[in-house]
This record gives sequence, C-alpha cells and structure tokens, in this order.
Amino acid sequence: MTDRNAAPDWGRLYTAMVTPMTEAGGIDIEQAQHLAAALLKSGSDGVVVAGTTGESPTLTHDEERVLFRELLPVVHEAGGTLIAGTGSNSTDTAVEASEQAAALDVDGLLQVVPYYNKPSQDGLYQHFKAVADAVPETPIMLYNVPGRTGLNMTAQTVVQLAEDCANIAGVKEASGDLEQIAEIIRTAPAAFRIWSGNDGDNLAILAMGGYGAVSVLSHLVGGQIAAMYDAWERGDTAEAGRLQVKLAPLVKALFLIGNPAPVKWALNEIGFNAGPLRAPLVDPDEEIQSTIRSALEVAGGQDLI
Repeated sequence: MTDRNAAPDWGRLYTAMVTPMTEAGGIDIEQAQHLAAALLKSGSDGVVVAGTTGESPTLTHDEERVLFRELLPVVHEAGGTLIAGTGSNSTDTAVEASEQAAALDVDGLLQVVPYYNKPSQDGLYQHFKAVADAVPETPIMLYNVPGRTGLNMTAQTVVQLAEDCANIAGVKEASGDLEQIAEIIRTAPAAFRIWSGNDGDNLAILAMGGYGAVSVLSHLVGGQIAAMYDAWERGDTAEAGRLQVKLAPLVKALFLIGNPAPVKWALNEIGFNAGPLRAPLVDPDEEIQSTIRSALEVAGGQDLI
C-alpha cells in the first residue's frame, strides 16, 4: 500500500498532452513520441496522456492503452513521468481502465470527476475510492473541472478521499474557485498536493501553497512556465509575477473556444505536425487564429521546436 505520508515522485509541471493524429484520423504514435520527448526537453517534468486535451472523448480504450505503452519508454528515457487519463463517468469502466493502465506500470492515473450523470458528493467519494482500492500501488491525481463535467467536487470530498485513500496523492484543480482551493490546502494531509488545472491560476495557486500545474500552455512555452516556478522557488516573486502576466494573452487565446482545438492548431502553426482534430472538434476560425499568432508574439515565441 502506498505510504499516506509520502508523496509520489511527481514534478511540478505536467503538460496535458495533445494526441497527434494522422491525416487518415488514426493516432500518430511516432509524432506522439516525438512530442512527449520535446515537451520534457522544453521544461515539463512529465505528461498527462489521454486527458481532455488529448481528445479522450473520441479515443477508444485500445488507443489509450497503445499510447500509454508506446510513450512510457520515451518518457522514462527522458527522465519524466507519465500520468494516464483513465477516468470515466462509469465507475466500472474507470476501474477496468485503471487496472489495465496500472498493469503497464504507468507512473500515475488522472481521475476526472464523473461527467453528465452528476452523482452526489457521496457518489463521488464512492467512485474514487473504488478506483483507488482497485489499484492500491498506483498513485492517483483527482481532476476537478466543473466547466467540463457540470459538477464541482467540494473541498470536503477531496480531503476525505486524501485521508482515506493512501494512493490518492493530489488533485488537479480547475474549478477556478480560489477559496475552495485554499480550503483544500489548509485541511488536506501535508503530503497531498494541488496542481493548477487553469493556466491563468498557476501563480495564484502556487502562492497559496499549491504545488504545480497540469498545463496546456506548456505545449508552447514550457520553458517560461518552468522558469516561473524556478523564480518562485528562489524567492524572486517579482520575476514569477512578470512571467505569469506576460503569458496572460496566450492563456486567453488558447481558451477562446474549447480546448484542445486552439493549442493543436497552434502546434501545427509553429511547425510541429500534430495532425487534425477528431470530430466534432474543428480548427479555430481565422479571427481566433490571428489572436493566437499575436499572443505567441507577446509571449516571445515558443519553446518546443
């Protein structure tokens, strides 16, 4: 059983990685491996694979397992960690997918709040506890994103899970509710970690005692985000603030329409072949494309290529 008093060896900055696709619509494993290695080189400590940014709603479970299996050696060779998105709004499905990913020796699992069916807080507790009990040796990062799921997981539920499930190691918090996030930081076990799930909140959550971020922006400016965390760690809060403010236009531009359409378009625009989106997602319109280009200029370019 995972030691409740010891956090897993996870870094501060994770990229919620897009899934490169071929023009025929299949997953492009070679490009996915190239992207994972490039992200780790550009400042990320690891990658989250098959999350929302990875177009998980349109990936099959077989495709997800292929991604986990084929990316693991690349990520580990680069000294990073891979967290596998295995969440579902079906507890049985989440348990099965998590057991299969754990058998591949992934470094952790991302478990999103069940979407659409809107369980109670007790239902959320039972759901996540079932997953945690099924894979007791694999660390889990919860994922609270009400804008996607239609349901907020309260601080009380998060803290109860952290106390009762030794392998629930942290939460990716994308509620935007800084009071709720502060309550988690105040009341959760000392080893429990909070990663920002909104790039615009990265520094605010860090300043309150959060640990890191699971970022979309880091596809493009991972070095600058890593530099922001480094500046904070050495006590240069002014530099950390400057970097967060500098990247604010890019944060806004990449979320003008549903993620990952803007960031995948931006990757293709800067010369990395991420391939097409899967329907029903489509590329941003010309106005949003222009806004993204301008925001990249303000950010000072990109770090990936």
